[in-house]
Amino acid sequence: MKKLIIFIFILIAHTSFAQTTSEAPVQNISTDNNVVYRLFSTRNMYTFIKLDTRNGQMWQVQWDTKSNQLETSLSLVYLVSEEDEKNGRFFLHPTTNMYNFILIDQIDGRVWQVQWSNNAKERMVVPIK
Repeated sequence: MKKLIIFIFILIAHTSFAQTTSEAPVQNISTDNNVVYRLFSTRNMYTFIKLDTRNGQMWQVQWDTKSNQLETSLSLVYLVSEEDEKNGRFFLHPTTNMYNFILIDQIDGRVWQVQWSNNAKERMVVPIK
């Protein structure tokens, strides 16, 4: 009986901390390509990624009901030259990992792995070759 109670306790604890899904979150984003900036939600309810759709620059935006709001750079690197900038050129796609997105240049097809984090040292944008 004691083993059964321990087993049930472990099973409940395990399922309560398990991730609910491995599916990528769905983004509700308009198809209007004339916008300069887009805000992409993450699975963290307080964190968004702001994307400059012309050149690929990104910022991590955090909101809070208190005074912990923050906008910090994720990548200030221009991924195209100023003459090649075009509204709607870049777009972020979520992955099943809550901290990672795929950034795509919708004109030439280049892609990058984008990782946001509350720790600045863990933020990154790296090309996928």
